[in-house]
Amino acid sequence: MYEGHKIAAVVPAFKEEAHIARVVTTMPDIVDIIIVVDDCSPDATYDRAVETNDPRLTVIRHEENQGVGGAIMTAHAEAMRQGADIDVVFAGDGQMDPAYLPALLDPIVHDGYGFTKANRFYSSTSFRGMPAYRVFGNIVLSFLNKMASGYWNLFDPQNGYTATSRKALERLDFDRIAKRYEFENDFLMHLNILNVRARDVPIPAVYGDEVSTIKLGTLVPALLRLMSTGFLRRIMLKYVIGTFSPIALFLAVGTLLMLWSFGFGIWVLAQTIGPPEASTGTVLLCVGPALVGIQLLLSAFQLDIAATPD
Repeated sequence: MYEGHKIAAVVPAFKEEAHIARVVTTMPDIVDIIIVVDDCSPDATYDRAVETNDPRLTVIRHEENQGVGGAIMTAHAEAMRQGADIDVVFAGDGQMDPAYLPALLDPIVHDGYGFTKANRFYSSTSFRGMPAYRVFGNIVLSFLNKMASGYWNLFDPQNGYTATSRKALERLDFDRIAKRYEFENDFLMHLNILNVRARDVPIPAVYGDEVSTIKLGTLVPALLRLMSTGFLRRIMLKYVIGTFSPIALFLAVGTLLMLWSFGFGIWVLAQTIGPPEASTGTVLLCVGPALVGIQLLLSAFQLDIAATPD
């Protein structure tokens, strides 16, 4: 146990026969429960996990592949059944360094946070050696996730090294959370709707000979769809239903004004190509709503940032 808290290691695994035994055998003593979920691997992942004979270990095998999120949620459910107080996600390929486990646990144990997450990019040197396009992609994705999830204080949203308290997990509807690679982003959105306090923890990643199975051509469009719908759902559930917040009002009115300005501006431009000239009033009808709309949207985001559960 860790300071009176029962700790569960949640390990999703798919085609990890070369790494899963090391993940289990290097799990520190403060971990009371280890749940490995073999997500219908075509190799010997399940057997290699069972062969470790760790007394803390439970191995579950999915008969159908559900994705990393599906494996994690299956493991969360089993860990809760076994009485875990805090669940920590460890990748089946060994990328999560167990030496940093106390750093993830302390904010939950001592400061009342419901969720903590590793951040690989905690300093200017963290991007060293990474291709420029990946640096740009991580920054853009992190900003979009901040806006969609409402956790403006978090970065590196695709980092799966996380810890979640039992209290937070008990409030989640597991069936409504995405099960594929967009799981981490959707999980954050659901936590924010519940006002669960979350915090980043600076932890470097461990890279070995593992091979990523992520297909960017599939992942990026899926993430964009998820963030768009997730943002609208979060605004509706958090700022409209139950309490009509100025945030929702500013977003709605600001968006309508911007759409009006854009559409009317296109029409005016089409009508004034050539000799005709737009009058001052017509120009103001284009520019005025845009300026007000921008101000309302900025105010909405400022209020949303201030409402970050932290």
